[in-house]
Amino acid sequence: MTGQYYPYSKFTRVWIPDPEDVWTAAEITRDYKEGESVLHLKREDETPLEYPVGPKSNPLPFLRNPDILVGENDLTALSYLHEPAVLHNLRVRFVESNHIYTYCGIVLVAINPYEQLQIYGEEVINAYSGQNMGDMDPHIFAVAEEAYKQMSRDERNQSIIVSGESGAGKTVSAKYAMRFFATVGGSANDTNVEEKVLASSPIMEAIGNAKTTRNDNSSRFGKYIQIGFSRQYHIIGANMRTYLLEKSRVVFQAEDERNYHIFYQLCASASLPEFKDLSLTSAEDFTYTSLGENIFIEGVNDAEDLKKTREAFTLLGVKDSSQGNIFRIMASILHLGNVEICSERGGESCRVLKDDAHLMHFCRLLGVELKQMEHWLCHRKLATTSETYVKNMSSKEAANARDALAKHIYARMFDWIVEHINRSLHTSSKQHSFIGVLDIYGFETFEINSFEQFCINYANEKLQQQFNSHVFKLEQEEYMKEQIPWTLIDFYDNQPCIDLIEARLGILDLLDEECRVPKGTDVNWAQKLYQHHTSKAQFQKPRMSNTSFIIIHFADKVEYQCEGFLEKNRDTVYEEQINILKASQLQLVADLFHEKDDAPPSKNSRVNVRAAKSTPRAPNKEHRKTVGHQFRSSLHLLMETLNATTPHYVRCIKPNDFKEPFSFDSSRAVQQLRACGVLETIRISAAGYPSRWTYPDFFSRYRVLMKKSDMTSSDKKLVCKNLLGTVIKEPDMFQFGKTKIFFRAGQVAYLEKLRADKFRAACIKIQKTVRGWLQRVRYRKIRKTAITLQRYGRGYLARRYAEYLRLTRAALVCQKQYRMVRDRRAYLRVRKAVVTIQAYAKGMFTRRIYWEFLLHHKAMIIQKSVRGWLQRKKFKRARNAAIIIQCAFRRMQAKKLLKERKIEARSAQHLKNLNTGMENKIVQLQRKMDDQSKELKTQNVQLQTANVSMGSEVNKLRKELEQVRGQRGEGGQLTSLQDELERLKAELQEAHALRKRLEEEHGSEKMSLEQRVEELEKENSLLKSEKEEMNQKILQQTKNSQDMDSSVSQTEVSLQKELDAERQRYQNLLKEISRVEQKYENLKEELSLTKFQPGHMRNPSNQSSLESDSNYPSVSTSEVGDTEDSVQLVEEMGVEKAAMDISLFMKLQKRVRELEQERKRLQTSVDKMEELAKHKSSEPRSPTSELEIADLAYNNLKREELESENKKLKNNLNDLRKSIAERAAQNNSSNELQDGYNLLLSQLKSANEELDARKEEMLILRTQIVKNAQLQEKNQQVQQSNNAPEAPEAEVPEVPEVTEVPEVTEVPEVPEVTEVPEDKEEALKAYQGLTESKRLLEAQLQTQSRQHKDELEALHTQIELLKADIEKKQEILNYTMSLSPEAQVDYSVQQEITRLTNDNLDLKELVEKLEKNERKLKKQLRIYMKKVQELEASQAAALSSRSRPELSRQVTVQRKEKDFEGMLEYYKEDEALLAKTLITDMKPNTVSATVPCLPAYILFMCIRHADYINDDEKVESLLTSTINSVKKVLKKNSDDFETTSFWLANTSRLLHCLKQYSGDEVFMTQNSPKQNEHCLKNFDLAEYRQVLSDLSIQIYQQLIKVAEGIIQPMIVSAMLESESIPSLAGVKPMGYRNRSSSMDTDGPSSYTLEALIRQLGQFHSIMRDHGLDPEIVGQVVRQLFHCINAVTLNNLLLRKDVCSWSTGMQLRYNTSQLEEWLRGNNLYQSKAAAILEPVIQAAQLLQVKKKTSQDAEAICSLCIALTTQQIVKVLNLYTPLNEFEERVTVSFIRDIQTRLQVRNDPPQLLIDTKHTFPVLFPYTPSALSLETLHIPASLGLDFLVRV
Repeated sequence: MTGQYYPYSKFTRVWIPDPEDVWTAAEITRDYKEGESVLHLKREDETPLEYPVGPKSNPLPFLRNPDILVGENDLTALSYLHEPAVLHNLRVRFVESNHIYTYCGIVLVAINPYEQLQIYGEEVINAYSGQNMGDMDPHIFAVAEEAYKQMSRDERNQSIIVSGESGAGKTVSAKYAMRFFATVGGSANDTNVEEKVLASSPIMEAIGNAKTTRNDNSSRFGKYIQIGFSRQYHIIGANMRTYLLEKSRVVFQAEDERNYHIFYQLCASASLPEFKDLSLTSAEDFTYTSLGENIFIEGVNDAEDLKKTREAFTLLGVKDSSQGNIFRIMASILHLGNVEICSERGGESCRVLKDDAHLMHFCRLLGVELKQMEHWLCHRKLATTSETYVKNMSSKEAANARDALAKHIYARMFDWIVEHINRSLHTSSKQHSFIGVLDIYGFETFEINSFEQFCINYANEKLQQQFNSHVFKLEQEEYMKEQIPWTLIDFYDNQPCIDLIEARLGILDLLDEECRVPKGTDVNWAQKLYQHHTSKAQFQKPRMSNTSFIIIHFADKVEYQCEGFLEKNRDTVYEEQINILKASQLQLVADLFHEKDDAPPSKNSRVNVRAAKSTPRAPNKEHRKTVGHQFRSSLHLLMETLNATTPHYVRCIKPNDFKEPFSFDSSRAVQQLRACGVLETIRISAAGYPSRWTYPDFFSRYRVLMKKSDMTSSDKKLVCKNLLGTVIKEPDMFQFGKTKIFFRAGQVAYLEKLRADKFRAACIKIQKTVRGWLQRVRYRKIRKTAITLQRYGRGYLARRYAEYLRLTRAALVCQKQYRMVRDRRAYLRVRKAVVTIQAYAKGMFTRRIYWEFLLHHKAMIIQKSVRGWLQRKKFKRARNAAIIIQCAFRRMQAKKLLKERKIEARSAQHLKNLNTGMENKIVQLQRKMDDQSKELKTQNVQLQTANVSMGSEVNKLRKELEQVRGQRGEGGQLTSLQDELERLKAELQEAHALRKRLEEEHGSEKMSLEQRVEELEKENSLLKSEKEEMNQKILQQTKNSQDMDSSVSQTEVSLQKELDAERQRYQNLLKEISRVEQKYENLKEELSLTKFQPGHMRNPSNQSSLESDSNYPSVSTSEVGDTEDSVQLVEEMGVEKAAMDISLFMKLQKRVRELEQERKRLQTSVDKMEELAKHKSSEPRSPTSELEIADLAYNNLKREELESENKKLKNNLNDLRKSIAERAAQNNSSNELQDGYNLLLSQLKSANEELDARKEEMLILRTQIVKNAQLQEKNQQVQQSNNAPEAPEAEVPEVPEVTEVPEVTEVPEVPEVTEVPEDKEEALKAYQGLTESKRLLEAQLQTQSRQHKDELEALHTQIELLKADIEKKQEILNYTMSLSPEAQVDYSVQQEITRLTNDNLDLKELVEKLEKNERKLKKQLRIYMKKVQELEASQAAALSSRSRPELSRQVTVQRKEKDFEGMLEYYKEDEALLAKTLITDMKPNTVSATVPCLPAYILFMCIRHADYINDDEKVESLLTSTINSVKKVLKKNSDDFETTSFWLANTSRLLHCLKQYSGDEVFMTQNSPKQNEHCLKNFDLAEYRQVLSDLSIQIYQQLIKVAEGIIQPMIVSAMLESESIPSLAGVKPMGYRNRSSSMDTDGPSSYTLEALIRQLGQFHSIMRDHGLDPEIVGQVVRQLFHCINAVTLNNLLLRKDVCSWSTGMQLRYNTSQLEEWLRGNNLYQSKAAAILEPVIQAAQLLQVKKKTSQDAEAICSLCIALTTQQIVKVLNLYTPLNEFEERVTVSFIRDIQTRLQVRNDPPQLLIDTKHTFPVLFPYTPSALSLETLHIPASLGLDFLVRV
């Protein structure tokens, strides 16, 4: 070091010991001089401290690293390497940043977080796959990837050694490492070996893990799993080795601990039916599971875990029966533990309770003899030289023997399961290499340490020795590689401790020797240890104990208690009990004890077979090996395996003993760091050159220390050497290697101090300059302000004086004006007063004169009125007097006349005058009576004459009746006829009664319907009110529509996401189909074409194409032809074969759709008919219900005849068509078009005419029959009436009078029948005739009434519509009148526009219907033309030879007006050549100068011609060969972007052409008239459109895969590592970051952003030149930008070194360049820029301030595209590049987490790089005319003929 720098100076920070935190920070307050005994310090809480310093006892404290180095990924990157620095770095990373992984050289330190972290998903595996170990943040996946990479590159086996205390997370780490290998090296075939490897974990956890006080899922055994790989580095198998299972846990558990999980899982599932036979109950009821007094684990469901265990067994091939046997054995162990042993005879003997249920269950489950087991549980054999006898055991000995048996059974079951797992994972393939994962217990020390801890610590001593030698070896290799002088580094060698344990006469040898002694004890063994090893340094004897010993391990001193060592080493179990189990009826139990050759030893090494023999049996080899010997052997085998592999180390650390998440106990962590060898690694590294820099990194970081002249040299290595020679004076402090500079500990900190001083000096200079500039700017600003103030002040004074002058002049003017106004006002006031006085005076005089005239006038009126009243009074008095006089006179005259009249009435003359008129009246009456008497006589004569004639007639009829009776010989005919007539009358009365009853029912039904109508009206009113309420709500909602825009947009986004998800699922399905097809082609290439032949599945005839668009319901159309043929094909081919035919499936699907539409139409018709029937039923019924029934029967008969006739015609026409089709199928050529066409039309016309004629004839015949019957009956009735006029009247049903029956043939009048017919048949005939005529007339009347009702309903409906229209217009008029005139004009114009628009739409709809009908007719005409062509072709085939149809082409040319109609003709045998030339051998650059997508146009023109000549086989063959050829080309060029883009463009263009020229209205809207003429004529290729659409999606996915494979290696380097902005990025001291063994030197070193943009531009130009649709190009770019965003953000989230402010600036610049590229290529609208939003926000997050709560609020509102986990992860990873930046505080991160809790973000941390957006191929028709297309001669398509 230089003389100017001394580390222990003022303000230097150091570490001092602390009893609680192990180490605590302090700061030097006074410079320390060498030789002083006290160092003056200040703690972090500002308390002073005098730290004593001595040369030997108390050395100087450790120095702290700069803050910039705190939180490093690699502990060896620290400048000062010592224990407090390591501990502090781990605490900061774990507590503040929540990073559980940290590198320590080659060791990965993993701290158990006691919390589920989302850092182990498949996306994380993909992110670490293929990366170098130092490029990403520390992770178990990085270690696994390093092992996988070295295996594949160096072809050397690898091992991952995972160690640590119980509860440190060893098992989980090993599990995740295996998951990585299963994902990255998945099996190449369908054996699913990787799934089986992972499935072994739940099984081993169930049978080998248990809850301890330190861990809820502690592994109580060690295991080494070898995962085998093939030469392609795919997993082909695995093998597992286990070490030292803790068998004692089966029979004993400490407090708050549990037995193995499998027992609790079985007890939790005891209620299942398959476990009823096990007789299990709760775990609390069994001794072996209740010793820990806590049978539950929080958050663990044992029943669910058993399901997972059983699923794993099934996946590994263990049958259900074997699983049941395993569970039986496990349950039997629990029952064995509950067997009660009672002592007898003072404890010398014992017995099992009689009928012990648990012993019975134990024997039943294991299939052994109950009596034997009961006996040998309490007895044992003893063998002597002469005899063998049975000895009773005490209860304690029997309990120990029972427990030993339980442990032995469980151990054998454990070994059997492991062996079965190995058999399941074994492969017959040759293993090329393997990766081993060792999950083994770490160093353990407890208050009481026994045999298990001794073995565990022995294994860790061996592993630590191997670890130390490997670290030393790596250091030596690194120095030799860099050609640095090698100096021997002293490191701790624990070989003496290992020799103490395993050497000759070591601890294990003495233990085995004592076990072989018949009466060996633990005390004797301890004494032997004291005798042999007391002198050794690693062995100590405790002062206060004679039964324990101390071993000084590499990690700590451990005191072991000798008690139980011998028993555990012997692992004693009695042979008699084993023999009983060997004889078990359960085969698995017997196999457990027959398979192995090494059974546990018995208490005596010699056991006799029988007591009868005197010679003892030879020693049993099964009982010779002890547990210690077995463990030592397996450990030696393990070490040999590890030494033959490249090891990778994972050290698991338990942060605290309370299982609290992210809580760090420093004392516990230091203890484990010492035990696991991490500090030893640090010590070895610190002894040499721990800090290492590459020359470019050193130059970039410390070039600020160089002068400008030093940087002129282009050799950076020489520049670095010159700098170090100047800065560090001691040459031993650094060394120059080939690629790196090596520094001693502390030198990087010194360089950082120099760099910080340089920056500080530069900052001071910058501050000085800036402050001077600020002061100058301030002075100039003040001077300018003063001048401005002076100028404004002077101006203000001048303005004040000018204002004074103006005010003075204004005052004079005001005075003048005021005086003038004052005088004028006084004058006007006087003048106004004078005028007022004059006015009042003149008015007074005028009023006086007026009142005088008024009084005179009133007096005259009064006089006039009085005088008139007096005259009227006088007149009335005179008139009344005259009237009185007249009345008196008239009374007198009347009295006089009355007196004279009375006298005259008494005279005779008056009476005579009265009788004169009466005589005349009497004479008239007499004459009238004479006339009536004469008329009466005449009528009597006529009556007598009629009676005589009637009598003769009656006599005549009686004679005839007697003659008839005589002929028949029966006299009771008349009586029977009368009875029959009475019966008919009764039936008629019943019919009337029935009619009345029906009328009553109708009335009740009508009432109910009226009630229903009222209810419906009420409901309608309610609905109207609700409608009004809803309208009000809608109005209210429209007012708040602005607030709901965001929710609507969110809804749209969610719907879009659902649509994208649906498309994604569909496309994933297509991707899976593509994968299966690819796999199938690889297996069986020659059958690829025959397996998939989509298209038209036709009969031998062409009937399906003929009938597809027929317009006649009686003909077998597509509903009958195609579907019936399809159904028949399904029956013939079978369901499975038919499912493979796409065309058959599509036809059936089409038929289903058509039937569904027909069903809906019929349902609608039925609904209408039901409504009409209800309407008719509501009307009063006709009294002639019988006639209606008869009419209905008549109509049914008529309908049946019509249907039968129609069916016959259908069959005839069907036969005609089939015959034509069969004849047409014989030959495809066509001749004499017009004749055949006319023939077919004439046949069809004649058939239709015949149908109409038959209909008319049938109606006329029916009418004539009825008419003739009626006339005949009427003639008979008239004849009878003429022959028998005097017959009595008979009751005959009346014929209702029909007044008016239009459109009905004349019916003769039927006279009344008043006589009873003598013959019954005649009467019945007459009655039937009348009934038939009545039915006919009533039917016609009902028809007319129905028509009238329908017309009436139509008129009512029209009236309602008119009323509604009038009401609407009235409302419009009222609304219009309420508006202003301008608004009225606008509203009227708007209404008129609306009306015209509706009219236009109606007319347009009408036009569309007419056009559709026209197209339908044209299509039908084309079908018949096709039939005619086929018919003529069949005729021409008989005359001409089977040559190529040149005549057909000539006819076509003659028929068309133009020479070229956009079609290309080829011969069938040239199809393979066409596919080869146009697809297989086509190079994209061949057609680069022609029309884009030229192959697609040529193929479509060939398809058009095949469609034109109606050759379905040609169409099907061409499309199938095209699709298969494209697939082959893409398979051959699977990595070629240009070829993939070329065929994506052509496939999509061919798909668009099939749509554009399909004839569907949807696709014809943008066609030209000429293009519409080129539409396909005969075939519907919708099925092939779907196939091409699927193929396009597959090509698109392949294009994305190729493009992503090209740009993915460029993304990280271009976006995060390259310096787009020069000199912006700073290099932080990294030290040992990149391991030399993990660096890939083959690939390119780096990519720049320009290279990435250049590659994107190349992709875009290729797709544009190939004519790919712009929408698809945009989707491709969007997908590539997603890849860029995902890879960039994932690396940012997994790399601490790039999370800095400068990287954020670089990243923001890079994203802006990508956005600029999008704008420059018109791709900004493709939503690709929005895809980069997460990366942009991450860059902004790295740049913004991160201190206050306002900053937290801004970050939360800014980073909306990032999830909460991603934001917190970036903040935790944020790393300052120099000491001037500040770290993000933990409180700030907690504040961010609190604010973001309201979000419902997914727990996923990384973005899925394999996510594919759903692709959408929009329809883009081409404007190119096919007839103008030119085919270059260079393509070699001369065999195509233009048509």
